[in-house]
Amino acid sequence: MKQVPGFGIQAMIMMAMTAITIVITVTLGLLLFNSYSKSLMKLTLQDTDSLMDRTVDNLQGELLDMRNISNTVNYNLIQALDVKNPQLTQQLGLLYESARDSVVSIALYSNTGSLIMSEPSLNQKEDPNVTRQPWFMDAASEIENMHFSMPHIQNLFQNASDPYHWVISLSRSVDLTDGDSPSTGVLLVDMDYGRIKEIMEQINDNADGKYYYLCNNRGQLIYHPCMDQIKRGLLKENSLYMSSKVDGSYRDVLHSMKRYSRVKTISYTGWKLVGVVPDNVIRSSMKRFRYFILTAGGLLIMMLLLVNRMIARRISLPILKLNESIRAYEAGETPNIYVGGSAEIRYLGRSVQKSYEEIDHLMKQIVEEQNQRRKSEMAALQSQINPHFLYNTLDSITWMVEGGKNDEAVRMISQLARLLRISLSKGHTIISIDDEIRHCESYMSIQSIRYKNRFRFRCEIDQEIRKYSTVKLVLQPLLENAIYYGVGDMDEDDGGEIVVRGRMQGDEICLTVEDNGNGMTGEELDNLLSEDEKVPKHGSGVGVINVHNRIRLLFGQRYGITAESEPDEGTTITVHLPAILYSEEKRREMEQQMKRKGERL
Repeated sequence: MKQVPGFGIQAMIMMAMTAITIVITVTLGLLLFNSYSKSLMKLTLQDTDSLMDRTVDNLQGELLDMRNISNTVNYNLIQALDVKNPQLTQQLGLLYESARDSVVSIALYSNTGSLIMSEPSLNQKEDPNVTRQPWFMDAASEIENMHFSMPHIQNLFQNASDPYHWVISLSRSVDLTDGDSPSTGVLLVDMDYGRIKEIMEQINDNADGKYYYLCNNRGQLIYHPCMDQIKRGLLKENSLYMSSKVDGSYRDVLHSMKRYSRVKTISYTGWKLVGVVPDNVIRSSMKRFRYFILTAGGLLIMMLLLVNRMIARRISLPILKLNESIRAYEAGETPNIYVGGSAEIRYLGRSVQKSYEEIDHLMKQIVEEQNQRRKSEMAALQSQINPHFLYNTLDSITWMVEGGKNDEAVRMISQLARLLRISLSKGHTIISIDDEIRHCESYMSIQSIRYKNRFRFRCEIDQEIRKYSTVKLVLQPLLENAIYYGVGDMDEDDGGEIVVRGRMQGDEICLTVEDNGNGMTGEELDNLLSEDEKVPKHGSGVGVINVHNRIRLLFGQRYGITAESEPDEGTTITVHLPAILYSEEKRREMEQQMKRKGERL
């Protein structure tokens, strides 16, 4: 170290340590203040989160009761009895009486909007235009789902005791039996909106400047403590922005006021419970702590200046020797780092020496961690599964058993067991095409039962290709895509059809999944195999790109998936695989090859 003329090493160390003391003290003060601010905000958000969790549980409980009532009416009454059977009306009345504290009315309509029955038995208003009401149109357009409406005044029946009853409607499409003529209809359960309002009012009482509101996934307000002012245009709310967010905390600005907003999703509905914490709630506490930090920081700097003067006298010589040994090490030499002087300098010397010794070890560890991360990513690509399919299948089995349809339940359980057995494949990634086709047949057999044979399915597989190899579970996501966004919403008379074909073409095998459903536009078709997570996928596009990536990862860029589609004409997705005969030896070889690729990545 070159010494500046007029200054001794002790003076230079003193000045350096003084500067360091000031910088460290200021930095620590800022970090402490920042930590306190974050802790205060975290505690506030935790309190908000805890209250919101309890509220979400209460709301979900109310909504789940409505779902259970709807399920009971559908599966235990409507599907079990003819609509003209007097027992249906009697059982519906008993169910209504048991739930009348939370249910305003239960009604069953035909697909043309004609009232079949209702509880309580009230006169329907003249020309309520049922088929144009949102709850009816939602149920008719998405027949597999339950739909919760926005709060509205019950406008179907004449009720002299309460003509302006606010309700939330739960509607769904149901299958009706009228003698020998099956048809469809809409089941409506009107929930008392007052139950939702009471829950929300409880958490808004004594909120200490915070408030909570409820909106749907389109940003429409279901409840807000200032709903009247918002309707009159006196206030605004960021409900549209918050409805697009996943569960978590966000910063936003409303009426020039910065604030934290906490979002939680209500299951089954897509509703969002939003808790708002304005900045001024915690600003006063932060000001008091800022004054404390300034006072404590000034006293600490004065104390450290005195201590620095004492330390500088003892460390001047050892620090020079330590510096020289470090410079020699950095120049490429391998001398021992100097360890001497005071305990602090000796510790520093040993620490520097130890840090250099650990550099190689740390670099090797980083490389190993990167390899392990890539292995985990590859495993995750192969383990994705749609839990909703399993849940819906088990739910269907439950209702079959409860409905006395034991033969159908046994068949579905057998197909599910066969499907899961092939899906697991003893942990193997490579299986034969024959096993893959049998897996698809089991999957489609289950879906055919669930969809009540609304579409046809067949396989046209050349016998010779069944003994070749494939990555497992490449066809199920494509079949799922074809059902949910192709032929699933078609009636049986529409002639919906899904065909799986397999053939040898040159030195590769082509497996195709064809449907005559809704099809895709050119833009949707281009986005189907896009890697960009921000690009909205058509159907189960995430599953399609997953299959594409798995095939290319093992077999190379030449193979993968191609797609063809026309709107209203249908979609054809082709899986291209190399022609490799299946055997245990070949399977182990290909899975080892995949493992080595993951390690290199």
